[in-house]
Amino acid sequence: MAERHNTIREGIYAGFIGATAIVIWFAIIDILAAHPFHTPDILGAGLLSVLGKPPMMPDTMLVRVISYTIFHYAAFAVVGIVIVSIVHQSARTPAILAGFLIAFVAFELGAFGLTSLLTSSALGGMAWYQIFIANLLAATGMFLFMWRRHPNLRRDLDRALTGTDDYQARQSDEPLRRPPERAP
Repeated sequence: MAERHNTIREGIYAGFIGATAIVIWFAIIDILAAHPFHTPDILGAGLLSVLGKPPMMPDTMLVRVISYTIFHYAAFAVVGIVIVSIVHQSARTPAILAGFLIAFVAFELGAFGLTSLLTSSALGGMAWYQIFIANLLAATGMFLFMWRRHPNLRRDLDRALTGTDDYQARQSDEPLRRPPERAP
């Protein structure tokens, strides 16, 4: 019986892996710098300044860290669901993976550019390479999870990147079927 893949559940798992990789990475950096929770505190303060903090909510480090952590995991769950949807679609249309690869590279370049712009803000203490490594760890963890869950992903990725995503290539995967011969 073929294994069924639930897009939402699988996406949440993938997002959890990516988000946790980033949390662990920045926890290590913050602990080595002797400033535990510094990164989520700064990011939480930025998030609450953009979204607005309810007047009754205290402005403490705990509130900022919890707010950012909830947002961080929710955002990664959404990203995970999108990635899983693309991988599931690639079983039918492998070329979608080539577009996804281009979008991923563009996203990483955009994240690098945004990091460069934020060097004069409170986030300036976070070096570009720290954010790059965090993104790389998250992407690697999510990719490995998807790679293990979808054994045909390698074939689909190969087709997408070699340009053999066509009807004739798909037919070559199917066993040759000859119509039954009729007796004369």
